Amino acid sequence: MKLQASLSLAAVILACGSFFVVDAQNVTVTCEKGLYPPDSKTKVGTYIINLDLPPEQRWAQLAKDKATEIKALIDSFKEFILDWGPATKAIIEFLDSKGGDLDATLPYPFAGEIKGLADNTGINLGEMLLYNLFYEFFTVCTSIVAEDPSGALYHARNLDFGLFIGWDVKNNTWAVTERLRPLIVNLDWQSGGRTVFKSVNFAGYTGILTAVKPKLFTMSMDERFNIDGGFVGIIKWLLGDHKQKWMGFLTRDVMENATSYSQARTMLANTVMLSPAYFILGGNQSGEGTVITRSREAAVDIWKMSNASRWYILETNYDHWEAPLFLDDRRAPAHKCMDAMGQKNTGFAGIFNVLSSQPVLNKLTTYTALMKVSTGELETYIRTCKDPCSPW
Repeated sequence: MKLQASLSLAAVILACGSFFVVDAQNVTVTCEKGLYPPDSKTKVGTYIINLDLPPEQRWAQLAKDKATEIKALIDSFKEFILDWGPATKAIIEFLDSKGGDLDATLPYPFAGEIKGLADNTGINLGEMLLYNLFYEFFTVCTSIVAEDPSGALYHARNLDFGLFIGWDVKNNTWAVTERLRPLIVNLDWQSGGRTVFKSVNFAGYTGILTAVKPKLFTMSMDERFNIDGGFVGIIKWLLGDHKQKWMGFLTRDVMENATSYSQARTMLANTVMLSPAYFILGGNQSGEGTVITRSREAAVDIWKMSNASRWYILETNYDHWEAPLFLDDRRAPAHKCMDAMGQKNTGFAGIFNVLSSQPVLNKLTTYTALMKVSTGELETYIRTCKDPCSPW
């Protein structure tokens, strides 16, 4: 039996209404050690996305391979969010009936890519649009950029997804989270037979949440909860306001076209979007780590690693100058484990251990990604968290 959600995350945050600051030195957390490398069976495989092909053909093989899993995820997502009220039901019905017309309004190459995905999976075009939209406002994460003693930069993240979307009472799991794990793939985006950038994606999602552009920069996106959040932007877009850019389209544009860390930062800070977000950006020079806190209109804060007074910078899903929600403090445990690890142990192994320490690792965690910008390395591992494990 599944307990269907009746409250959005935003509503839960508003209902809780109280916050407190947790001192990282006093928080209780068991910092994991010796977990890297994990079981090779959890390592994610890679598909090539050929940017030289027409957009409709780029995802053909991946779409055919993952069609069953994508359809199962969309069905689960629709089942649970329909309980949230008439607004979400109206969005789904609108996309189902007007998907073809709306897809035509998307910029190149996304209209063609989403249509190609729909054609190759046999999924309604409106549902494929919905599949690409819901990553705009359900991504709960932890992202870290850290510098080792030699000045090499590492960027790592846990991607948590599915909070309040279908609790499975029998198995103590989040239903949508479970459906996401089989869809995780690494993508090698190529043009002219050469890598332009690499990313971690849920198969069929055309935007970018986690990526590395070798020798230039790394990027991850964390959701920012805001009263003027993703639903507001999406409704405006559905009503015809297409001046706003989908977050995933912006990050894709950055990874394809930005040629420097500074250009990527400018693009991420200044483009009007459907949803607020945190962009965590790492460069390839000492000290190049930034958290960009975004409203839908523009950056409200640009927090640099040098201003954090640390050899690393860390973001979860709360403004860094405010306390996290007391029910969801992953920040203090992550800081405590990073400090315990120390700069001398910065690398894939050390940071993987930090991201494996509860509650940084939790039941919503779908994958851990590890990136090294100087070499272009990207390693991704599917994650699960055995009981007892939060949330819940």
